[in-house]
Amino acid sequence: MPDLIIEHLDSRIAVVTVNRPQRRNAINLSLWRELRSTFETFANEPDVRGVILTGADGHFSSGADISEFSKLRADSEMGQAYETDVEACYEAIFSLPKPTVAAVDGYAVGGGCALAMTCDFRVASRRAAFGIPAARLGIVYSPRECRMLQTLVGNANAKRILFSGDTVPAQRALEIGLVDELTEADPVAAAAGLLKGMAAKAPIAIAGMKLTLNAIAHDRLKDQEANIHELTARAFDSEDYREGARAFLEKREPSFVGR
Repeated sequence: MPDLIIEHLDSRIAVVTVNRPQRRNAINLSLWRELRSTFETFANEPDVRGVILTGADGHFSSGADISEFSKLRADSEMGQAYETDVEACYEAIFSLPKPTVAAVDGYAVGGGCALAMTCDFRVASRRAAFGIPAARLGIVYSPRECRMLQTLVGNANAKRILFSGDTVPAQRALEIGLVDELTEADPVAAAAGLLKGMAAKAPIAIAGMKLTLNAIAHDRLKDQEANIHELTARAFDSEDYREGARAFLEKREPSFVGR
């Protein structure tokens, strides 16, 4: 079986499943690269309106595959090269111009927790557990990962999670903002329910608003100013803008085509 499974719930929603259950879906270097490539491909597939990221057989991901560290992260130079690939994966998911949901069951730890945080939303089962064991491993969580965590849970909660290395149960994760929704059902099904309504909305408008919100949250507004302006202009010039106005006047649901 492949380490990454890509399925489509319907023509609009894709599901990406990390499939290394024998290692609780730990992510090796080749898989970091494959995840990046997959999400970069989705950016250029107009039929895909939303993406769910999940893990196989009861766990989201136990993070980076530590069994590779002695060969691939043996010193600072090798560690930096490895982190470059990891960061590129995060960026591909974070910047995808479509809604993304992490459907979390079981453990989402270390890099697995970071993968969940790169998504726009996190839906979790009540047996889900989140953790960042950097302090237990003697490594420094990267500035990007720290920023994602701090943005979601605030500075004090981020420090508590990072300094203690303790596992955060699902209910507590919901209370502090690390999780958006808990579900008694299959997290993938709940994530699909969350995406269904979004997938029917105007794709260019969503892309522009996601870019803007991410830029504000991560101090990228000046860097992204031209891209935000371009998407804003595209939205005003689009067929979808005209369709949205017609549908509003005709009191019906619009049918958006993404152009």
